[in-house]
Amino acid sequence: MTTTILGGHLVGKYLKEVEKVDTVFCISGGHIEAILDSFTEYHIRTIDVRHEQAAAMMAHAWSIYTGRPGVCLVTAGPGFTNAITGIANAYLDNAPLVVLSGKHPLRDDLKGALQEMNQMDVVKPITKWAATCYETKRIPEYLAMAFRQAVEGRPGPVFLELPPDILNIRVPSDKVPMATRMTRKYTVHPDDADLKGAAEIINAAKKPLFIGGSGVGLSCCCEALSQFIDRSGIPFILLNYGRGELPDNHPLSLWDIGNVGIQLGITQADVIVAAGFRFNWLLQSGAIIPPGTKVVRIDIDPHEVDRNRVADAGLVGDVSSVLRRLLPLIRRGDHDVWVKTLRAASNAFLGTELKLRESPSSPIHPIRLAAQIRKFVGDDAVYVIDGGDTQYFGLTGFMSREKAGVMATAAGLLGCLGTGIPFAMAAKLARPDKKVVLFNGDGSFGFNAMEFDTMVRHNIPVVCVVNNDQAWGMIKHSQELSIGPSRLQCCELGVRPYEKMVEGLGGYGELVTKDEEIIPALKRAFESGKPACLNVLTDPTVTSPATPLFYQSLKMD
Repeated sequence: MTTTILGGHLVGKYLKEVEKVDTVFCISGGHIEAILDSFTEYHIRTIDVRHEQAAAMMAHAWSIYTGRPGVCLVTAGPGFTNAITGIANAYLDNAPLVVLSGKHPLRDDLKGALQEMNQMDVVKPITKWAATCYETKRIPEYLAMAFRQAVEGRPGPVFLELPPDILNIRVPSDKVPMATRMTRKYTVHPDDADLKGAAEIINAAKKPLFIGGSGVGLSCCCEALSQFIDRSGIPFILLNYGRGELPDNHPLSLWDIGNVGIQLGITQADVIVAAGFRFNWLLQSGAIIPPGTKVVRIDIDPHEVDRNRVADAGLVGDVSSVLRRLLPLIRRGDHDVWVKTLRAASNAFLGTELKLRESPSSPIHPIRLAAQIRKFVGDDAVYVIDGGDTQYFGLTGFMSREKAGVMATAAGLLGCLGTGIPFAMAAKLARPDKKVVLFNGDGSFGFNAMEFDTMVRHNIPVVCVVNNDQAWGMIKHSQELSIGPSRLQCCELGVRPYEKMVEGLGGYGELVTKDEEIIPALKRAFESGKPACLNVLTDPTVTSPATPLFYQSLKMD
């Protein structure tokens, strides 16, 4: 007797047996019922969320915290369109996200079927690869292509449509070739002459600076990076998904002086080594770098090495591979005097901020709030930050020894608010033994606040601290600079009992209004063992140094 298998079950079989996927982020839907049933059959954990954008964002974050592609499953039509923001964010962040989507039945094409729409033309501009599978026995083949496309070269999100016509029919099991996971490795290396030229620039530097971005994290190059930094003696700053590839408290890390150190370092360095890092608006598209500064760029995308600033040496390839090939050419360096000078200059600028971290105030200053959180939670934790001004205070206030241990989710090119709650949930699921703290602006909190229900249902005990300045703070203060405080529009939110909302959903909630209440409230939140929300009222007049940068980026000269 011939054994048959349902098309939808081929999805679960391939995910579990070939790609070793154990978790999928999703919402149910009629078009994808057969796939959902396959997760039961093959023992794949499903985290069903309250909005598909959270599913895409959680899968995105899963790829960062685990180093494996995250998988989300959405149904056709509105399920698909709800996921678009998460897909676009992953695309601009180069995250290896695999999106599986339902589709209206092929037999009903152009008949006005339920949830019929041209999904492919919508999603193609924001994915690395997109396809529709039309034949049941080719489902494993298409899935294999999707996973390869997501991770090879410059990573990115991929999209695969699976119509119910192919999911809800059975085919003989022996007629379905189950693709095997690709195990061969390959890397692209720079030319030897380019490596030599880059090494000469680095060896001649008197005031070098290493900036590592998401490409460092995606390359998983901690060993190669550690050897390069130790030999060259170059001070470094790791940003975005690269942060934590070496710990923040490394002797040559500049995170103790934070964003000020970055700005001063870039403007005073004579050589900048930029690895897996784009010269985007945060660096004024490269204009912040003085003309006389030599630039060495390392990137897996050959189109990136000269983008916005022609590199004096451009090294195309995976960051880890390039650093390993560069290492034998680097002379042992000692830049202690340069590092001390940079730290001293930065601390002079940071004087007021450092005092604010140590000084109670009423109302609570956001940088003091971040400092108190770190004091209680420590550096052996994962911090997720979401918001505008909140992002600055969290990035400079937190330190971590964990890979991707401090992540500002809105720091990518999309500037996507609302990512914090999904990212924090994924962090806790990926690293259940670590404390996960979400430092959330009150505005961005609202985008995915109902995901606290997801946390409760799936027992994901994240502690969310809302930096509640009662406004879209960065927008409010930017409007004050541009159109004046008497003409503020659509930026003030008022005091809302977010902690009561979380309590109502089954979590732990507490309102904090005084400095001395912060640490006791954190203790109670963690001891509750529940998803928790501490709604902390902070000074609504405070703005961050990031706001003028945001304002200037939008100003038309």
